Amino acid sequence: MKKADYDVREILEFLKDLTANNNREWFAANKNRYLRVKDEVETLTQSLLNRISEFDESATRLTPSDCLYRIYRDTRFSADKTPYKNHIGIYINPPYGKKAPGAGYYLHLEPGNSLVAGGLWCPEAPMLKRVRQDIYENVEEYLEIIEDPTFSKYFERVGEDLLKTAPKGYPKDWEHIELLRPRNFTAYSPLTERTVCSARMEDEVIERMKALRAFNSFLNFAIDPNREE
Repeated sequence: MKKADYDVREILEFLKDLTANNNREWFAANKNRYLRVKDEVETLTQSLLNRISEFDESATRLTPSDCLYRIYRDTRFSADKTPYKNHIGIYINPPYGKKAPGAGYYLHLEPGNSLVAGGLWCPEAPMLKRVRQDIYENVEEYLEIIEDPTFSKYFERVGEDLLKTAPKGYPKDWEHIELLRPRNFTAYSPLTERTVCSARMEDEVIERMKALRAFNSFLNFAIDPNREE
């Protein structure tokens, strides 16, 4: 097994210390340490891009800067005025990057709360409508994806922020109505600290992201405004 060119332990240790010292004075005193961690994260992101490109060619056009978020929080409209995030988010969203709408591959690094995720989070109303309609019209295909043994091994539950009842326009007695209730069509797979800090971390992440490929493709086809009907 090839040794990674980054150190996840160093990333997590920095985040732990930042969580305990979330203020500008501490951050300024540790700026060089943050810059080293930033380099580690960029190296990790490029490695993930290289491997995701093997099963999702549209990722080849992305760079780490297309996938990474600033560590500085926007506190203008938040009651929480802590200036820095206590996690690292890597969102590989082919082919246009993190700012584009669409279902992609997300790695969240946070001490005690790391995870891999995919799907659509907070889609706009027209997108949400198209996703529900595609699931309704192609439910067997959708079930085949989310019930696939490899997918369900890592992602036990799909969807969050559920409606209390059936969405408008769909029969309440439809046998698969639960599939249409989410407002967020997401799937999460937690990562233990032991996994994240192990030599197999990247392999474990890639296995989960590869399992998300068909799920993301289904959702992205549903929301594509230019697709041929």
